[in-house]
Amino acid sequence: MGVAIEVQDLTKSFGSARIWEDVTLTIPEGEVSVMLGPSGTGKSVFLKSLIGLLRPERGSIVIDGTDILQCSAKELYEIRTLFGVLFQDGALFGSMNIYDNTAFPLREHTKKSESEIRDIVMEKLDLVGMPNDGYKFPGEISGGMRKRAGLARALVLDPKIILVDEPDSGLDPVRTAYLSQLLIDINAQIDATILIVTHNINVVRTVPDNIGMLYRKKLVMFGPREVLLTSDEPAVKQFLNGRRIGPIGMSEEKDQATAAAEQAAIDAGHADGGVDDVEGVPPQIVASPGMPERKAVARRQARVREILHTLPAGAQAAIRDDLEGTHKYAVHEFPADDDAPTATIPASQS
Repeated sequence: MGVAIEVQDLTKSFGSARIWEDVTLTIPEGEVSVMLGPSGTGKSVFLKSLIGLLRPERGSIVIDGTDILQCSAKELYEIRTLFGVLFQDGALFGSMNIYDNTAFPLREHTKKSESEIRDIVMEKLDLVGMPNDGYKFPGEISGGMRKRAGLARALVLDPKIILVDEPDSGLDPVRTAYLSQLLIDINAQIDATILIVTHNINVVRTVPDNIGMLYRKKLVMFGPREVLLTSDEPAVKQFLNGRRIGPIGMSEEKDQATAAAEQAAIDAGHADGGVDDVEGVPPQIVASPGMPERKAVARRQARVREILHTLPAGAQAAIRDDLEGTHKYAVHEFPADDDAPTATIPASQS
């Protein structure tokens, strides 16, 4: 099972530019979480801070009982073995074929034999739907395949935590949907903690168990998907509906005059060209047929029931409908081309 990430009062700057400050949250173990926010709000910086690639000036990041901002270099190295990271572009070595790219962490960080390495590499390549592509080089495959090859490499050390930086970057909506399904299926099988950084509204609506939002150098909210998707917090509601109307502007924040003019337009009944508003709680992707039931769902729903009475009446009604309903959808039929993922871990690994 994955491990939790406990973040307390985290603050990060580059020179005199404050990126975000006093960020406090706990990313639950074994669940899929998303961090969203407008472009330039430091989402990727947050991700890199969690693994120790960037060092915040203040606060703590506790993983498996160790504060990575206070630990020794040796302890940080050990903590990093808990992580698998999928970067935006896959971050593959162009001079290595896909097999050697996937094997690289095993050769660098373990003493396994080449026979053992081969078994693991082929298992992970099969997991992401690339069992026959190991001989190819990154420059010879599509962007979607590079993403999946990067995911295979992220999985070879059996991580407890998987960090995914903008999985939709460079992918069309269909391939993004397949990758989203793949992440859900992986979580169902190995119960890993997964954190996805994105600004893709459809990913945010349908994939995670938990949602957080960075805006104006602060963590606006973080919590179960049901709470965020029914929130009346202006920045959250604007972002999830992809609308111009709200506090978020082309730069980071609108002035009062612009916000007032937009509110007048709303009052006059003028639409602003966003996507359809979220009504209630959109259905969450479920694991594909044959996969184990995701344990994360029951854990999250138990937390939601505990806090339901503290939420606004409208949110309570929408969430009750969701908890008592049968919302389910999943992508099960993969296309017959070279970009079609599958996700099956041998029974001994599940």
